[in-house]
Amino acid sequence: MLITVSGPAGSGKSTLAKSLADALSYEHVSGGDIFRSLAEERGMTPLELNKAAEEDDQIDRDLDRRLRDIAAERDDLVLESRLAGWMAGEYADMKLWLTAPLDVRADRIATRENKPFEQAKTETRERGESEAQRYSDYYDIDFDDLSIYDLSVNTARWDPQGVLSVTLHAVESYSPDGDEGKAPVENIRYEF
Repeated sequence: MLITVSGPAGSGKSTLAKSLADALSYEHVSGGDIFRSLAEERGMTPLELNKAAEEDDQIDRDLDRRLRDIAAERDDLVLESRLAGWMAGEYADMKLWLTAPLDVRADRIATRENKPFEQAKTETRERGESEAQRYSDYYDIDFDDLSIYDLSVNTARWDPQGVLSVTLHAVESYSPDGDEGKAPVENIRYEF
């Protein structure tokens, strides 16, 4: 089974993806890991590559192409990134969306990155707007369209173990025999 975990920054994607992969004895691949390997290949730090990506759209496209290739080639995997559900498309067996209110996400990021809350909030909002525009420009993806996801979870409502319990129950309850159809991922330009 290929499971994707997507959502905005600070929603708990990495936390859930790691614990879900452990619980299922699946491999976990994160977009962040792929991004770091792209930086290494280019002899850059992740921060330097992130800055370069603002001017060079091929950096984002390389990351997304790798996500799509991994989804096409592997199974027993939890694939995690903001666009994992979109990039995995028809290959994903279950697509999970995580979210939380902006203040909650900003607080998590401020704590994780040891920065002031207001700075994290502003950066998180601006980053989200920038990424949504790029996804639309590159692939015709409406980041706010959640219709492709099988389950959406507000991670502000449960602690990490609770989020794991909710999603693990959904995954373990899934049976291909009772599946009446995946949510389609249509009209996306996979142009890398």
